[in-house]
Amino acid sequence: MSLGHFTGVGVGPGPAGLIPVAALEALQRTDLIYLPRARGSEVSVARQCLAGLAIPDEKFREIEFQMDPDRSVLSSHYGELAEAVAAELSAGRNVAYLTIGDSMTYSTYGYLLAALRDKLPDLAHTTFPGVTSFAATASALSWPLGEGKERILILPCPDDMAELRADIEGHDIVVLMKIGARLPDVLGLLAEMGIARHCAFARRIGLPGEVLCDDVSQLTADASGYLATMLIRKTAREQRHP
Repeated sequence: MSLGHFTGVGVGPGPAGLIPVAALEALQRTDLIYLPRARGSEVSVARQCLAGLAIPDEKFREIEFQMDPDRSVLSSHYGELAEAVAAELSAGRNVAYLTIGDSMTYSTYGYLLAALRDKLPDLAHTTFPGVTSFAATASALSWPLGEGKERILILPCPDDMAELRADIEGHDIVVLMKIGARLPDVLGLLAEMGIARHCAFARRIGLPGEVLCDDVSQLTADASGYLATMLIRKTAREQRHP
C-alpha cells in the first residue's frame, strides 16, 4: 500500500478564513486533520480559525498541545505524535496538521515534520504558507511593516532586556514574538528608550479578548503578553508624502 500524503496548513492567527484557497481545497480532500489544543483549554484555536468552512467534523482529531522549554520533553512528545500520524499515513490515508499562524514560522509543525521524515523517508508532503501574527497585526493597525530599505528583525522575546535594547538599536523595526510574562519588562524598556508611542501591540487577534493598540505607552503593566505580538519602531515613521 502506498503512503498517504501529509499536508501542513497554517490557519492564521485567529480570524476565521485566513488560509489560502489551495490549502482549504487540500483540507477538503484529506482524510484526517490533526489540530492542536492548548493544555487546559476546552477549545482549539486552530479549529476556531476554520469556523464556517465546509469541512466535516468527523475529519478532526484534536491533540493536546505541549510546548516545554526542555528539548527532551519536546522530542518525546512530537515523536509520539509522529508515530500516530505515521501509522495513518502508512495505512494510505491522507493526513493534515494545522498550526496557528504560519507553519514554518516559530511553529511546532517543524518538529512534527522532521520526526515524520525520519520515520518515513519516502513521505510525500506539502506545506502551505499561512498568515503570520505579525502580518495580521500590521494589517489590523494599518502599521506598515518595513518601508524602503528599513531593516526588520523577527525574534522571540529575550529574558535579558539589555539584549532586547541592543536588538532594537541595531534595527529599524523589531517584530517581537513569544512575549508572555516578559511584557511588563518590555513596556518598561520601551518607555525608558522613549519609543513606546511608535510601537504597536496585538493580542488574540480575531478571538475573544482581542487587544489592538497602536501606541503601547497606553498599555498597563498588567496587560497579558500571551498569544501576543509587538511591532517595535526605533524612530517615528518617516513621512513620505508632501
